Amino acid sequence: MGWLITKYLITAAVIVAASEIAKRSDKVGALIVALPLVTILTMIWLYLENQPAEKIANHAWYTFWYVLPTLPMFIIFPTLLQRFGFWPSLGISAIITCVLFTLLVFVLNKFGVNLLP
Repeated sequence: MGWLITKYLITAAVIVAASEIAKRSDKVGALIVALPLVTILTMIWLYLENQPAEKIANHAWYTFWYVLPTLPMFIIFPTLLQRFGFWPSLGISAIITCVLFTLLVFVLNKFGVNLLP
C-alpha cells in the first residue's frame, strides 16, 4: 500500500509542479508538459514493479501511436478559444481528437497495427 501511495504522490507532484510553472511562464510550462513525463513515470513504475521488458516496450510503442491524433488539438484549440471560449473549445478539440483517433485506428489496421484491445 505504501508503494501505491508513493506512486500517487510522485505522479501528482509532477502534474501540480507543471501547472504551477505554467502559471508563471507559458513557454517553460509548455516545455515541461510536452515532455513525456507521464509516460516516463509509467515506464519507471512498470520497471520497478518487475514487469517484463516486452510490456514496457509495448507501452512506449502504443504511446507513440496514441499521441499522433492528439497533436492537431494543440493547433486547433487556441484558434477555437478565441472564438468560442474555454469549455466549448475544449469540447470541440476533444471531439476532433476522438475522430482523428478513430481514423488512425482504421488506417493503421490496414498496416497490421491494432490499437484497440
